[in-house]
Amino acid sequence: MSEAITIGIDHGYAAMKTAHCAFPTGLVGYDHEPYTQQNVLEYGGKFYVVGSGRQPLQKDKTATEDYYLLTLAAIAKELAHRGADTTAAVHLAAGLPLTSFGRDKKKFREYLLRNSQPVSFRYEGIAYTVTITEVSLFPQGYAAVLTQSELLDEPSVIVADIGGWTVDLMRLDNRIPNAATCRSLELGMIRCLDEIAEQIRRTLGLSMTAAQIESVLCGEANSVDNNAKTIIHREAAGYVRRLLSAITESGLDIRAMPAIFLGGGSALLKRHVSATDGLCRPLILDDVCLNAKGYERLVGQMSRASGTQAKPSAAGSLGRGGARECA
Repeated sequence: MSEAITIGIDHGYAAMKTAHCAFPTGLVGYDHEPYTQQNVLEYGGKFYVVGSGRQPLQKDKTATEDYYLLTLAAIAKELAHRGADTTAAVHLAAGLPLTSFGRDKKKFREYLLRNSQPVSFRYEGIAYTVTITEVSLFPQGYAAVLTQSELLDEPSVIVADIGGWTVDLMRLDNRIPNAATCRSLELGMIRCLDEIAEQIRRTLGLSMTAAQIESVLCGEANSVDNNAKTIIHREAAGYVRRLLSAITESGLDIRAMPAIFLGGGSALLKRHVSATDGLCRPLILDDVCLNAKGYERLVGQMSRASGTQAKPSAAGSLGRGGARECA
């Protein structure tokens, strides 16, 4: 077997992200083979359709096998994207919020790094044999910002990682996270989308999906009712105001220093965060895969420092760019 391939994975509440792929955390199990092989994971004698909808909220991602199964799907998608061999050694790089990093690190690492290696499974009809040789964990948000070296010249910056369920906050002082400033607010995009959907039901009697609302926030979905679009943008602007207020109440002065917004929510709210919101300099990193890319970069730095070598993402791109779902 060749040297280990480093694969960064961002285990979000709403979506799974690798360096090149993003897909919803939906997972539906079947005892028998479904009618299609598209997005189907076969593992342990069962079949799972991956990426349809999203998982119910799991604050402890190790409580069920769901996120392990989603990890296998993410590995398969990333290996396929890179054109790598389906029999591979993999060094997983993942993350946790800094607020719970010390508490959850050991348990999450053991959850991903099983004793039964290699792991055999099929994804979209293709057989994979993967040996997870190591799992490295890093603080999410911070790992993503490290890919943007030009932003780190500021003496102090606020980092707001807007995920599906939480918004993880920290302040960096001279590139180092200030642990006393770390907060995790339950104000992620799931809350925003659910509130928008409820307002549309109350006002227009329409039941819109999260996918429709997201497409409007991204400037797409021209077929959506104009009254619904008005409500979506109005409620999104209200969500941004509440978020900025919550950041200030957490003790982080968004008027005094630059604020970096990243994560899936930053891409959706790009149109609604501007200097007019009272920020000194809002910086929006709208590549939803940035955490995963940051994890891979950190593994590479560790490997070089120790004199070992791991194969990073084939593309090697750590800059800005839109995410996409792998076919």
